[in-house]
Amino acid sequence: MEQNETAERVSFWERLGLGFRVWLNGELAGRIKQGLKALESKAVAPAPERVHASGLLLLSALQREGRLLDFLQQDVAGFSDEQVGAAARVVHGGCRKVLQQYFEFEPAAKEAEGAEVTVPKGFDPQRIRLTGNVAGQPPFRGTLRHHGWVARAIRMPSLSESLDPRLVAPAEVELS
Repeated sequence: MEQNETAERVSFWERLGLGFRVWLNGELAGRIKQGLKALESKAVAPAPERVHASGLLLLSALQREGRLLDFLQQDVAGFSDEQVGAAARVVHGGCRKVLQQYFEFEPAAKEAEGAEVTVPKGFDPQRIRLTGNVAGQPPFRGTLRHHGWVARAIRMPSLSESLDPRLVAPAEVELS
């Protein structure tokens, strides 16, 4: 709990005296308890940009290295496939660099894509998504279409309180 800057400092002896009053007076103790609960319930939730700062930091890195936001915000319908492909190579290379810098991934399923697999009873539905004709009870037999991904290591930098995490990409001004 933050300390109010304007609150009066209470000396040790005053605190001891208050403690004895609370100890001897149950009604006073109850009122203090209610007041403390009220103060705790008024705790200020962090701003959304602070709650999601790590996601914004990652988005910022993907923009800085791969121009991902520029690419996704651009309407590419008027561009040729060759132009979109060339831009995608730049975006892919930069974004891949960021992912390798901050994460290590491994497949969620060890089998090769295209392999016939058995999904046992009690499988983890977070690791395995069933698609196609899903009926009956496990075990299920099917073809692994995508092995999925699990983050094995995460190396996100900490964010300084002085930085505004909402700023995903600064404006760029080229001087002549």
